[in-house]
Amino acid sequence: MSVIKKISQYSLSFLFTSLAVLVATVNANAQSLPNPYRMVDSWAQMPEGREMGAFGDITMGLDGNYVWAIVRCDAPVEMFGWECLDSDLDPIIKFDLDGNVVDSFGGGMFIWPHGIHIDDNSNVWVTDGVRDNRIPEGDMRGHAVYKFSSTGELLMTLGTPGIPGNGDYSFNSPSDVITGDNGNIFITDGHVPDGNNRVMKYTADGTFISSWGKTGYGPGEFRELHGIAMDSRGRLFIADRWNSRIQLFDQEGTHLATWTQFGRPSGVFFDDNDRIYVADSESDDLQNPGWEMGIRIGDAENGWVDEFILFPWADPRSPTGNGAEFVAVDREGNIYTGEPRPRQGRKYVRVRP
Repeated sequence: MSVIKKISQYSLSFLFTSLAVLVATVNANAQSLPNPYRMVDSWAQMPEGREMGAFGDITMGLDGNYVWAIVRCDAPVEMFGWECLDSDLDPIIKFDLDGNVVDSFGGGMFIWPHGIHIDDNSNVWVTDGVRDNRIPEGDMRGHAVYKFSSTGELLMTLGTPGIPGNGDYSFNSPSDVITGDNGNIFITDGHVPDGNNRVMKYTADGTFISSWGKTGYGPGEFRELHGIAMDSRGRLFIADRWNSRIQLFDQEGTHLATWTQFGRPSGVFFDDNDRIYVADSESDDLQNPGWEMGIRIGDAENGWVDEFILFPWADPRSPTGNGAEFVAVDREGNIYTGEPRPRQGRKYVRVRP
């Protein structure tokens, strides 16, 4: 072997070792960041006589005085994935900031409600992301996105309830929805890793405009789109959970960046100061080795992570996830989370500036 070849191999080996050390150091530093929050356990309280169900998505109302959330009925834990199948309980819940229920609706309309969004007119958008194999034959629920008024009047349905598809007006387990300043609608379709794995775009009246994405690992490809959020610039942030990354797009579908520094993202939220909050409920030794479950907080402009709330009961050996999947933030900087498996809605009070 020539001296040059030996030097080249040594250089490559040194480079890969250095990169591995750098990545490990970045990961370690990202998980030893300050945590300026105090947890308020069992913040969300259900009305007397109703058991707490698994939480879905969670978000803030326009006035900042209420938290809207999905609470999936009250079926037993072994029914995870179809909790509202045989229930007429309302899964769309409006809480005050103290965790009391002040309004609810949507009973009997969903099998597995998942994503929720409040638009600029206070309308409430909800997705039903139930898997196709969990829809009983003849049941016309699931695979749809609904728009309600703030008092629960159904205003629009996108998709064909109960029937999966990959056309311009059909979905396969849609996970989340958001609207832009001009009313355009963006839907992440879908929740299952082997599903459509695309983003759908519609006008405010529900007319199809375009779609982008497919199953894969490259830029603009997805495996299990779990959530969508929009920053003040109008950029779309997609929680590409199975790929353990956030992908950024403009509203025409142009890929802008890929961020992996927020762990394995389930939910993304922006506050009024354009701070980004990312809930990681699945990092463990199997799905995202070297990362911890929790909430990473940073700067939406450059993606720098500067705060981290470690989920205190995280089990790195658990392949199913057991932390907060969804996150919302009020004007005081307090955080609200939804946890499906522990069946908790928690509040984290900011105690340091």
